Amino acid sequence: DRVGADFNSVLEEIREKLKANPLAIQLPIGAEDTFTGLVDLVRMKAYVWAAGGNDFAEAPIPSEMEADVNEARAKLMDAVTAIDDALAEKFIMEEPISEEEIVAALRKGTVSNTIVPVVCGASFKNIGVQALLDAVTAYLPSPLDVPPMQGHDVKDPEKLVERKPSDTEPFSALAFKIASDPHAGVLTFIRVYSGKLEVGKSTHNPAKNKKEKISKLLLMHANKREEISSISTGEIAAVIGLRFTATGDTLCDETHPVLLEKMDFPEPVISMAIEPKTQADTDKLRKSLDILTLEDPTFRVTGNEETGQLLISGMGELHLEIIKDRLLREFRVDANVGSPQVSYRESISATANGESVVERVMAGKSHFGHVVLKVIPKERTTGFEFANEVS
Repeated sequence: DRVGADFNSVLEEIREKLKANPLAIQLPIGAEDTFTGLVDLVRMKAYVWAAGGNDFAEAPIPSEMEADVNEARAKLMDAVTAIDDALAEKFIMEEPISEEEIVAALRKGTVSNTIVPVVCGASFKNIGVQALLDAVTAYLPSPLDVPPMQGHDVKDPEKLVERKPSDTEPFSALAFKIASDPHAGVLTFIRVYSGKLEVGKSTHNPAKNKKEKISKLLLMHANKREEISSISTGEIAAVIGLRFTATGDTLCDETHPVLLEKMDFPEPVISMAIEPKTQADTDKLRKSLDILTLEDPTFRVTGNEETGQLLISGMGELHLEIIKDRLLREFRVDANVGSPQVSYRESISATANGESVVERVMAGKSHFGHVVLKVIPKERTTGFEFANEVS
């Protein structure tokens, strides 16, 4: 729904820039501000969303799109018949191919990474969200469709350790997100790769070599939550009570330690100065920024000793704009954001000489001073060198 949005151009960019094999399983109805729905190329049905995006209804495929839809459907069928020989034989014999067979072939191609199904939608208008979730369920692999998770031995990092997706395996999970809740405190989102975790039990953080107590487990449903007693393989939940765990840390059985692949976060690319609009919010601003830093590893807060400014750094202007918006919306702190001040320095570029004589009478006594000064430039980054001579 953005200005200049072009579905076909995006497919081409995926192919050229990501070196992937994109396959459209939907086509958008309209574009930019006229984007209202999509055509499902698997079911060959059109769906149109009402304002707000909560409700959608089946509709006839627009007549002006019939040629594009038929062409895209032909490409879809070419792809699925290349994946499944049985479907290829049916296609050649002009036998009907069911929707279930097409879905199964698309899933097979997705799991083997020979194709990348592409859907369309607009998050701002909530168009296509339901179809996207259906596609995730239908095509993306379950833990049983991919090889077992591999981690590293805590004592010997070169040694690989496997964790099969089974409740009978030793417990292992990855903390992938930290969120702050005004009522519950810090929520640590974890994804369980093997084993089972129960409330009241303890788990081990091998990266910090600390034991963590599980106070509560929450199943999150957007802005709703459900308290549960345990989680098992393949599940995602939020944990309350973890004191030492950060984003990217592993949680595991203390008797069977393992270090799962740690997340690498890019360095910030832009910095801006920030200050509260009122002096009374100074401490509140700093505490709020500390919470945001805990939640977002790509967000940094530093202080410039020379200018006295507080600097925030992130992955782009939009990233920092969202941070500023969250400060006002979630923490009730209004702040000014601007470009950082620059401390300019001067350096000696050529040899220079100076001389001064001072003669004064103070408290009835005569004072005399004679100073000769010579400055010589040194190579950059070599520091300063002083030589004092008294005669």
